[in-house]
Amino acid sequence: MSARPVPRPGVLAIQAYVPGKSKAAPGVKVRKLSSNETPLGPSPKAAEAVRASAATLELYPDGTAGALREAIGAKYGLDPARVLCGAGSDELLALLTSAYIGPGDEGVFSEHGFLVYRIAILAAGGTPVVAPERDLTADVDALLAAVTPRTKVVFLANPNNPTGTYLPFDEVKRLHAGLPPHVLLVLDAAYAEYVRRNDYASGLELVMTSDNVVMTRTFSKVYGLAALRLGWMVAPAHVVDAVNRIRGPFNVNAPSIAAGVAAIQDEAHLAAALAHNDEWLPVLTREIEALGLKVTPSVGNFVLIHFPPEGRTAAQADAFLTERGLVLRRVDAYGLPNALRLTIGDGEANRLVIEALAAFMKG
Repeated sequence: MSARPVPRPGVLAIQAYVPGKSKAAPGVKVRKLSSNETPLGPSPKAAEAVRASAATLELYPDGTAGALREAIGAKYGLDPARVLCGAGSDELLALLTSAYIGPGDEGVFSEHGFLVYRIAILAAGGTPVVAPERDLTADVDALLAAVTPRTKVVFLANPNNPTGTYLPFDEVKRLHAGLPPHVLLVLDAAYAEYVRRNDYASGLELVMTSDNVVMTRTFSKVYGLAALRLGWMVAPAHVVDAVNRIRGPFNVNAPSIAAGVAAIQDEAHLAAALAHNDEWLPVLTREIEALGLKVTPSVGNFVLIHFPPEGRTAAQADAFLTERGLVLRRVDAYGLPNALRLTIGDGEANRLVIEALAAFMKG
């Protein structure tokens, strides 16, 4: 017997998720480029919806988030009954894992996939199984090879964070076709809005025509509602039913619901955010590569910059940039110790990063 309560096996094996840092040297203006937040901020209509909701903070929110599910359904042509909302897509990923993985079960994800997958699997008592990637891109054959009789869930971030790479929809369909019907395929499409490739699809078609596919989305990125923690998923009715049985009865708060409805209906603000990203993604990629650094081709709102393991290293670059108030994301925890992830910021921040990296590389 222990002298104090002991967590069940697996809990202490979890390495807690560490968010992107947001501080620099005292007195230096911080330009936070570490968390893939949109530089345009939220829709003014969403901000107004939050302010208006303050008048009724004494009331519980709608436990079904009905208005938001209706708005999502209207935008994407979905039955709102197939939509479920959560406190960020992180909560939905954890709920899905908890519903379908238990002790002795396995969850599969790619080598540089989102850290939350491992955390959620371990928290549910399951075993994480990592499939190697090819050129920092999920490999369908490797994912399928990692599936065993104990596999219950396969996670695919598409596009992937932190690499910015993606799988064409034909490859996603090949992955799904190779899975046993009892294995749940979770398509994490947090950055789907940013993708401008003709061979990409977020996964809605697979969800609507399959019994074992779920797609999760977030309002934290292009919609600029990260502070409110708001996400949603679309799934087969039986999956929605299972997750509804274990989620908290009021897991999405009223200001978030109101902001989400306003944000998803503000097409002009969304278009502006995407236009900004379309302008700066190629510029940053080109200018950083011109400095002699490698940039993984990205379809998201961030780029992964690779530094040599010796000499001008990622750790040194991070310190150099942070001293100047330019805060990027270390990705050591993703197995990428020689890289930094740079969120596309506003024009001024982007230009300052290019100038600072040029000075850093000159020594």
